Amino acid sequence: MPTPVMEQYKRIKREHADAVLFFRMGDFYEMFFDDAKLASKVLGLTLTSRSKGPDAIPMAGVPHHAVESYLSKMIRAGYRVAICDQLEDPEDAEGLVDRGVTRIVTPGTLTEDALLESKRANFLAAVCADEARVGLAWVDVSTGRFLARDIDIGVLGDELTRLSPAECLLPERRAQDAADRIAAIVRASVQAVTPHRDWVFDGDNARRILTEHFKTHSLDGFGCGLLGPGISSAGALIDYLRETQRTSLAHISKMEPYLADAYCGLDRTTRRCLELTETQRDARREGSLVWVLDRAETPVGARLLYEWVTQPLRNVGEISARQDGVEAFAKDSRLRAQARKILHEIGDLERLAAKISSGRCNARDLLGLKNSLRQIAPLRDALAERKESIIVAAREDLKEPPEVIDVIERAISPDAPHALREGGLIREGYNAELDELRSIRRDGRQWLARFQAQESERTGISSLKVGFNQVFGYYIEVTQVHSAKVPQNYIRKQTLKNAERYITPELKEYESKVLHADERAKTLEYELFVGVREAAARHTLEVQRCAAAVAVIDVLHSLAQVAAENGYVRPKVTDDVGIDIRDGRHPVLEKTLVEEKFVPNDFVMDGENHVVSVITGPNMAGKSTYIRQVALLVLMAQMGSFIPAGRASVGAADRIFTRVGASDEIARGQSTFMVEMNETANILNNATPKSLIILDEVGRGTSTFDGVSIAWAVTEYIYNHLKARTLFATHYHELAELALMLPGVRNYNVAVKEWKDEVIFLRKIIEGSTDKSYGIHVARLAGLPKSVIERAKTILGNLEAETLDSDGRPRFAKVQKPMPGEMQLALFSTKPHPAVEALKAVDVALMTPLEALNKLHELKEMTAEKGPKP
Repeated sequence: MPTPVMEQYKRIKREHADAVLFFRMGDFYEMFFDDAKLASKVLGLTLTSRSKGPDAIPMAGVPHHAVESYLSKMIRAGYRVAICDQLEDPEDAEGLVDRGVTRIVTPGTLTEDALLESKRANFLAAVCADEARVGLAWVDVSTGRFLARDIDIGVLGDELTRLSPAECLLPERRAQDAADRIAAIVRASVQAVTPHRDWVFDGDNARRILTEHFKTHSLDGFGCGLLGPGISSAGALIDYLRETQRTSLAHISKMEPYLADAYCGLDRTTRRCLELTETQRDARREGSLVWVLDRAETPVGARLLYEWVTQPLRNVGEISARQDGVEAFAKDSRLRAQARKILHEIGDLERLAAKISSGRCNARDLLGLKNSLRQIAPLRDALAERKESIIVAAREDLKEPPEVIDVIERAISPDAPHALREGGLIREGYNAELDELRSIRRDGRQWLARFQAQESERTGISSLKVGFNQVFGYYIEVTQVHSAKVPQNYIRKQTLKNAERYITPELKEYESKVLHADERAKTLEYELFVGVREAAARHTLEVQRCAAAVAVIDVLHSLAQVAAENGYVRPKVTDDVGIDIRDGRHPVLEKTLVEEKFVPNDFVMDGENHVVSVITGPNMAGKSTYIRQVALLVLMAQMGSFIPAGRASVGAADRIFTRVGASDEIARGQSTFMVEMNETANILNNATPKSLIILDEVGRGTSTFDGVSIAWAVTEYIYNHLKARTLFATHYHELAELALMLPGVRNYNVAVKEWKDEVIFLRKIIEGSTDKSYGIHVARLAGLPKSVIERAKTILGNLEAETLDSDGRPRFAKVQKPMPGEMQLALFSTKPHPAVEALKAVDVALMTPLEALNKLHELKEMTAEKGPKP
């Protein structure tokens, strides 16, 4: 028959069937039944049982003081965890200890430092839709940042990629519909997708939830009053957080509308190809643009830098303001060093404020807040002389609440432990009652010695002793010899063979104090700690504003530090379409190249007379590096950073598109070529004359003739219809002919020097086209067997000579060793055909593609008229 505690467990588990239940029992969180079996595998725990025999209950547990590390493993493995705590002290419980779920931990609701990445936000998102638009909202519970927007379904995947949410909510019915397009996009973009109650996504319900949370009449004050389905998604987020967090959400104090028009658009392909936050090959931070630019000293600064990199600006005035701030630090090494020293002492103010506001902090967090806030005044003073608008605005928000610093300084012990109920939290002198309890606990022996001496002198009994045992507590022991001297206020407690034991009202009172002093001291310390925490929480908004200002200063300092160390320059950013970059360098490669020095290159395009650059050249010569470099430098300029170049002027782009490399998406049933065409179609359907397009090898996923045709047509369309600034790196040398037909197309190639059988890549972009790819040379460098290399050379020679054998088949299909001085065989050994004779007379090199096509039709008609009948 189940015990009362197991009945309690089963009842709570039924309410949280979709989560692994961590059930607090004493010093452990226990798991039972299937949860125990699952946890034993995921966490590497020993599986035991609560009883023996056929009714044995599988059981596994983790220590409560180390629960964070186990939570981390469960969340990373994709599971939700319901934390069930003891809601009362077991010693005070009358019977079964009351227990209840205090929090549900999911990937998108993490607040513990050990479970979070300090340099990136941890977003929980929600998606729903009405007839015309999709609503997207996202919140970082660990900081309180909360935004929403309405979007077209076509950019939903791009936005989810930008945000990279740890978890995304969908209406229950939509999440269950396998054919639903929105659900499919969400599942393809987010690892953890959570169905949530449909009615919560209803617009009216969502608005009510939000206005109740913010205690406002409407959402107009946040600039969100006109949002449609974005409001529905935002309301669902707050409802979900209420359900899972079960604590104050006061640190989520506002909701912001996301103004997409303020930022340069970057779709998911562009973010991936440019490796803004992680590398394509192995998803590492090292080797990304963020890795190069991040010299931030604070977590809030590192997260803001990530945001600036992934959301470059479009407004030239705002970009210039950021550049002014960077320049202030870049030109003043003393200011930079001073700021760096101060910033280094500032902790994660955003997350500290959130933990304190939600009641999930410990004493160390309060000390961290105090120590961080103490650095605000020195930082403000260091910036006192700066006149740049972005620094002035940040300095005005650098206002630390002195009340918070004071109460934490007076109350919290500098050596406070992580645990909250084991004592040691509160300073001596903060609370008189606590000091007395500690004195009793600490000075008990001295008090007893003084009491014994006092009673011995008062009674005249020199052998009088004060002792203690677990049964009777404290007592006064007097031998039978001195029984006549025992005062009347002594109360007999125990008779021994040769002595009597007594108590007095004074000793009984002291006994009560001593026996309960330790327990009462710990309880009082926790109560005092909660009071300090609540006092600090009342200043959450001030701390958040201060944190935002620290983040801005830290990012400006970080970008300036990188610029100073690497010789970056301030680019001029304009509303024109021209780009003029002299001696530009790839920001990542120049930091990672080991065996050779990076070669700078120019890029000049006016966007009117020069719209498209076709870049040809050998494999591995640097075409792809060059076009990516241009895109990265434009992006860096628009985020407000200095760039690695000699000098630069950049016309701000409304969007940056890339189509680089080859990959397939087998899970979605898409071949390499289909992915390539999808990405190309996205560019052609969405680019504008203000966009920057980076194309690399369009059309390479199909046959040569198909590929050349598509690449040619794509380039023509961009030139004729989009007028977007475009760099097109290609192996199709035929595209160089576009420059003869379209005056705004220019040819460039990567310089190469040939010496004997070697090829030297000079990494320099020069004007003009090339007609060699040197692929066999690259194959040799990669380590292909020598016999394969030699065979490839033979085949290439025959292909380039367009040789056919007597049967009309290509000679490269047969192994052949050309003899020295051997002449090329005639195309056919039979009687010459008129069409063949006409073909011999054609000088294709002097023809345009259109003339060649007309000649081909003419020869085809000759073949049809005079050729053999079937």
